[in-house]
Amino acid sequence: MVSTPYTRGRSREYAALKILREEGWLCSRSAKSHSPVDIFAGKDGRLILIQVKSGSAKVSKGELLELRAWAEAFGGEAEVWFFKKGGEVVRKRA
Repeated sequence: MVSTPYTRGRSREYAALKILREEGWLCSRSAKSHSPVDIFAGKDGRLILIQVKSGSAKVSKGELLELRAWAEAFGGEAEVWFFKKGGEVVRKRA
C-alpha cells in the first residue's frame, strides 16, 4: 500500500481510538471531514474533541482557535494529541 499523508494521519487516528477505547471512552473519528476535530470521545458525562498530529506536524493558532470553538459549542474539552517518533503520545489541552 502507498503511504500518503492521509493514510499516515488515519493510522494515528486509529491508534488514538485504540488508546481511548482501552481507557473506557466511547469514541468515533470524523473521517475525511476537513474539520478541526479528528475524534469525538465521551465518558462519564465528559466530551473531548481531539485533533491528532504526527511527526513534526504543528497546530496553527487558527486551528487551535477553531478546535476550542467547536469544543465550546458542544460543551466539551479540546485536546491535541501528538504522535512522536518511537510511539510516544503527548496529549495537550488546547
